[in-house]
Amino acid sequence: MYDSTIDFTLDTICPCQEEATLRRVRATDASSKVTFTIKYLPYQLYPGASQTGEDKYEWYKRSCYGDSDEKMKMFQTLMTAYGASAGINYKFNGTVANTLPAHRLIQHYQATSPNGAEIADKLVLSLYHQYFEEEKHPSSAETLLAAAQAAGVEEGEARKFIADVGKDQEGMHELKVLIGEEAGNVLDQVPVVRVEGRKRDVTITGANEVEDYVKALMQIVRESE
Repeated sequence: MYDSTIDFTLDTICPCQEEATLRRVRATDASSKVTFTIKYLPYQLYPGASQTGEDKYEWYKRSCYGDSDEKMKMFQTLMTAYGASAGINYKFNGTVANTLPAHRLIQHYQATSPNGAEIADKLVLSLYHQYFEEEKHPSSAETLLAAAQAAGVEEGEARKFIADVGKDQEGMHELKVLIGEEAGNVLDQVPVVRVEGRKRDVTITGANEVEDYVKALMQIVRESE
């Protein structure tokens, strides 16, 4: 059995189809040959965003698409298609805001829990679901607590960690170091998925179809023996 780590560099407001890919691959005999474990690495597309946030639709239209309704509609069509391939029902309203507190939550439990990889997976899935499908704030205390509960973190423990917003927040220094490291590895497009292989690694950058990820993982499986 070959153990492969998938380094997944993301901002928590970026689309992800890795979970759908893993479900597909694990449903084949690949699961008897390779164990895939995701390691989430933090990156901020817009580190200057406020924690209060602003209207998501208007922000994307203004910041990414030249305040063009036509270009925004094209983006919605594209992302809706990507989402459909991964079982995600994208919505485009809600709030866009600074994602640093969400990254802090993910990195803390990924690094400190005995089953950190499993908890991190559940945290990310809940954060995505809340942001993309329920139009929730990406890193409010309410959103983070809901994600922690979905991941099986004890409520009192989660509340205490999330409420720590002082100068010496637990894990914040380490988080900022990781973000700095990934900023040097990533140009301007996330997610970046690096799949560790026995013979060679595979890197996929940006939003892709599920089939692209499946192809990459199956290549790792074929070359694992």
